[in-house]
Amino acid sequence: MGRIFSFLFQRLTLPKSAVILVTSFGAFATPAFATTKGLSQIVTPDLQDEGDLSLSLQIEDKRIANPYELQAEMGLTKWAEFAVFRGFKPGDWIFGTEFGLIQKEPYLLSVGFINWSPHLGVDPQPYLEAGYYTEHNKFIVGIIHADYKNEAILGYAYDFNKTWRAQIDFQSGSENSSTIGLTWNITPDFQMNPALYVNNGSEHDLFGYIVFTYTFHLWKKGGGKEIEKSDGK
Repeated sequence: MGRIFSFLFQRLTLPKSAVILVTSFGAFATPAFATTKGLSQIVTPDLQDEGDLSLSLQIEDKRIANPYELQAEMGLTKWAEFAVFRGFKPGDWIFGTEFGLIQKEPYLLSVGFINWSPHLGVDPQPYLEAGYYTEHNKFIVGIIHADYKNEAILGYAYDFNKTWRAQIDFQSGSENSSTIGLTWNITPDFQMNPALYVNNGSEHDLFGYIVFTYTFHLWKKGGGKEIEKSDGK
């Protein structure tokens, strides 16, 4: 594991402004309970909790995508979320959204689109994805339409506890990758996800990736009011 972290930070340089941004997240948020979420490469069928806003700094090899990106992911309702990315090299805005058709664990089914970049003329990539989530094991399978072709998406995560998750995922296509990584909840609301990408092409090149995320809880489910039971208790 130490070699993975060494590889990541040899390949990735964090600008001073980005360090200030990440460390400032903790100064303005109220601590609250959160669990590990998301994989390294693929979208997942579980939705952002209603009222939660996650802000992320994503740093990755330029052969994966824009090397420096900020992301905001907002849980709008219990069945809908919205995300926007701001890339810096080149400057770009990227949008995505997800709608939960089934959100009753262990069964999940979601649809949506990702990677829509009006500025660069990149069309949205629609997807359909299913998940089977237990306390520790998370299985994900789906299909995404990208660049006039359909690609398979697969993922698996194992939650050891509320702090640590190990994860692997895969998206078909020679331009995509298989990944191995982990998620570390440093605090209940601040997490880090380092990973290694192995390109699907013939050379199987290795790419570094890391993302830092802080989650703000803007409102409680149901508008912030507890629903009283019919018996008044």
